[in-house]
Parts: sequence; C-alpha cells; structure tokens
Amino acid sequence: MTQSLLNKLSSLVGEAFAKCDLDPALGRVVVSQRRELGQFQCNGALAAAKAAKKNPREIAETILSELKTNDNFAELSLAGPGFINIRLSDTYLKAHFDAFAADPHFGAREGHSSETVILDFGGPNVAKAMHVGHLRATIIGESLRRLRDFLGDTVVSDVHFGDWGLPMGLLIKEIELAKPDLPYFDNQNEGPFPAESPVTVDELQELYPSASARSKEDPEFLEAARSATFELQSGRAGYRALWQHMLDVSVAETKIDFDLLGAHFTEWNGEADTNDLIPPMLERLEKEGYSELSDGATVVRVAEEDDKKEMPPLILQKSDGAVMYGTTDLATIEMRQRDHQPDSILYVVDARQSLHFEQVFRAARKCVSIPEKAHLEHIGFGTVNGKDGKPLKTRDGGVVRLRSLIEDAITEARKVVLEAGMDEKFGVDELEDIATKVGIAAIKFADLSNQRMSNYVFDLERFTKFEGKTGPYQMYAAVRIKSMLRKAREQGLEEGPLTLSADAERNLLLALSQLPEATLAAAEKNAPHILCDHVYTLTQEFNSFYHDCHVLGEKDEAIRASRLTLCAVTLRQIETALNLLGIDVPERM
Repeated sequence: MTQSLLNKLSSLVGEAFAKCDLDPALGRVVVSQRRELGQFQCNGALAAAKAAKKNPREIAETILSELKTNDNFAELSLAGPGFINIRLSDTYLKAHFDAFAADPHFGAREGHSSETVILDFGGPNVAKAMHVGHLRATIIGESLRRLRDFLGDTVVSDVHFGDWGLPMGLLIKEIELAKPDLPYFDNQNEGPFPAESPVTVDELQELYPSASARSKEDPEFLEAARSATFELQSGRAGYRALWQHMLDVSVAETKIDFDLLGAHFTEWNGEADTNDLIPPMLERLEKEGYSELSDGATVVRVAEEDDKKEMPPLILQKSDGAVMYGTTDLATIEMRQRDHQPDSILYVVDARQSLHFEQVFRAARKCVSIPEKAHLEHIGFGTVNGKDGKPLKTRDGGVVRLRSLIEDAITEARKVVLEAGMDEKFGVDELEDIATKVGIAAIKFADLSNQRMSNYVFDLERFTKFEGKTGPYQMYAAVRIKSMLRKAREQGLEEGPLTLSADAERNLLLALSQLPEATLAAAEKNAPHILCDHVYTLTQEFNSFYHDCHVLGEKDEAIRASRLTLCAVTLRQIETALNLLGIDVPERM
C-alpha cells in the first residue's frame, strides 16, 4: 500500500529528531506556505526547544546537519527562529509519483483503518414531495458514502423513510373522506386487496396538507386519525394494505429525485420496520430499569450532572400508547446493531435536530442498545438561503420542491452551454447530457464547497459559471485534459516515464500527492469541502502547468511523453475527486 508523501517525509525527518534524542513526532512535515523558501517545512524545532529549554535555531541546525546526509533532499535551509525548509530531489519525487500513480487510491487508504459505517441520509417522507431541505442531506450524505467506500470501509447507506406515526393515520382518514367506498376501510375485510394504488403520489401530496389542516380545526378528525394510527400499527389488514400503496408510490417518486442526484442506498428501511421491535424493546427497558413512567408517559432520563443546559428526557411512549420519533430511532439503532454490528452510525440531518439526536444517542448508551465503542454522530448542516439571506422559498412563500430546484439548475446550465456555442459541436442528446451534468455539478459543488455548518445563498447564475471555484470549472479542466489526450492518441503520441524539467511540473506533482491528506481529513471531519478545496487547488496547478509547459507541441520526445503521463494521472485524480463529490464528467464540452 502506497504511503503518502507527507507521511514519508515526516518519517525521514522524524528519524533525524530521534538521532538527536528528541521525539520523532516532532519531525512532522507540512506543505510550505511560502514556495520560494521550499516545498515543505518542519516546525518541530520550536516545540523541541521549549521542552529541552534550548535555542530553537540551534536545535534546527543540528537536525539540518542530520538531514543533509540524506540525498533525497535537494535543498535544506533555515528560516526565522528555527523553521526547516525542504526541497526534494527530482529522483525522490519521481519515485513517489510512480508509486502513487500505480495505486488506484493514490495512497489514501494507507492511513485509514477500515470499519463498518452506517450512513443515514436523505430522509424523505411518505406523501410529501422532497424539497430544498432534503438537498443538503442527500448531497452531503452521498459524498460521505462515496468517500468512505473509496477509503475501504464497508458502507451501509439507509434512506430511513418517514413512513409511520400520526401522518399515516391522518392520510388514511383523509382518503376515507374522499373515497369512502374503498375496500380498505371495511374492518371485516381481511383481503386480498387491489394490487394498484387507489391514490397517486400527486394526490397524496394534496391530501396530506389538507389532512394536517383539518386535524388542527376538527378535534374529532384528529382523534379518528390517532385511532387509525393505532390500528395501523396493530396490524389492521385494510390499513396496512393502503399504507403499503402509499409507501410504494412515494418511494417510486423519491427514487427519481435520488437518481437525478446520483444518490445510492443499500437499504430502504423506514420507521415502520421497527414496529415489531418496539414492544420487546419497551419491555426490556422497563424490566432492566432504564425507563420509567412520568405523568403517564414512558421516558428515559438522559440528563447528566455536568450538563450546561436543560436536557429533557427522551419520551418513548405517550400516555395514550403512541410511540414517538425517538422510539423508532432508538429501535432503529438496536436493529442496526443486530444486523450490521457497525463501528459508526452517522446521521446526515439538519443541524436544528441536534437536541433530538443528543437525547437518542444518550438513551442508546444508557440502555445498552449499542456497544460503548460504537461511534454515533449527528452530521448537521446549515440552510440553503435565497438572495435575501433567508431560507429559500418560492415566490408565494411556499417550500421549494427539490425536483424544481434540480430542473432549474439544468435549465440554467442548458442556457450556459448554448451561449458557449456547444450546440454547433454536439447533437441534441449529447448536448442534453452535458447540460444535465453541468447543472448537477453546479448544485453539488456549490453546496459541498461550503463548510457544512454554514448557510449559503443559492445562486444558479453564479454556480453554473465556467470560471472560479464552481463545479463546471472543475469539470471543464478534466474535459480539457481528455481532449488533449485524445489528440495525442490521434497523432500517435505515447505517454512515457516522468522527467521533471520545470517547476510547474513539480508543483503539479506535489498537488497530486496531497489527495491522501484531503480524503482522510474529509472523512475524519465529515467535511466534503476539504475535497472541494483539493480539487480546486489541483485544477489551478494544472492550469499553471498548461500555461507554462508545452505538451503536444513539445519537441523533446521524452519530455512530451512525460508530460502526457502527468496529464493522464492528473485527469484520473480530478475525476476521482469529483466522483467522490458525486460529480460525473462528460467526455466532451
């Protein structure tokens, strides 16, 4: 397995510290912020001096003397109070390039211990169209899924459908009001029931707001809905059959949105999948003393002595017997532990749900629903805002549908590619494929390039530009390399061994070498923006290389072949990084 360049260098410099009877960890090497001084730097002499109570520059000079015996370094110098600046030999750089270029993961797996990870993201609901609030959960969750898979983890991705509870009872009673003669409402009818759904997904999306509004105005309707919810959860045949229809048409609809965003789920479980697990779980918690009654409700107290704010108990069952979201979430943790024994469960959900997850996680620990060593984390995120700085809404103040958002992005991208004259080069189908990929790239890169807890303004005109830190710009850099490599093949030009003859080549190689640190940091912090920063830096370095170095027009055959190799590896890494962000690159643009 290929070791990252920074890890290799840190080991080399760490050995020099050890020879001076200092902690080898002080030899940690980082990328230099001042290229004119060196490619890398080590600041460990300052920390060593504090511990040894010596002058840091004196320690740095001693370390430098040790390092100068190593021919892997082309240049070593000191700056300031004891910063060690490093420039590598071309021989060492080329050897590293050959190793990581041969590794399909560019050395990223070397520093990662693989584990079983469950990613809970997406979070659609029966009868509700996916909206702008689902955008970030889906995009961030899918990127983290791809990232963990790339690093070698066993990844379970679960959409966790909202398909249980009072909303289902409300829908059942609303449908009964609209279509009372349907066989599902005859309590004596045990089936079989019709194979085709009596309601479409569009009808459901009209029925639910109507039912919700009715429940606020009509106490009798609300009570009937609660009764229907209880009967559904108790297994009434007609209600179960109607519920299955509602679930099926809703899943089919959400899959269209998920497919457009390239989101992949290994499991399509929902709250309903825990229904049979809840009674024995509640019985166990009561028997083992983890739960208690409070004002008729069953709760688990999760407050701790050192809490700085009030921490309410997690309510598992209301006095009327109804179970809560916390109940299904706790049962889901137990189900996941039973089925997968995960090392980590990550929930990609709006940051505003942080209190709920804190309660559930504490309850899971207290009730021994999952081993203490397993990691539970809420991956929160900020909101998508309009240009007024407020959460994005439609012109009439309504919720923006996710499908509309995606279609608007593709429409804007289509306009941009037409303005670029691409319709003169490509047929209708290829042009539409390009517009779709540009539109999706625009949305995803704009979202993921922000630190996930930050809010951001949704601006399609800016997102779809082929310049700056945008998805289409990164995509275009890859397409340009593809075009160059195609022309090389047409001219019979071949790739060859790396020969470094210009600083632009070395800088590009060094940018390529930083993928392991970017992927590991993104996984550790659940922060895809780190990958966005990496691919942007990489495309910038490639553009500098392309500006400074001839490739196809280079007269020296060995240099030309070397640069073609460098271009091919750069393309592979850009496409790899963009794929981790969920972005597909077209062949031509």
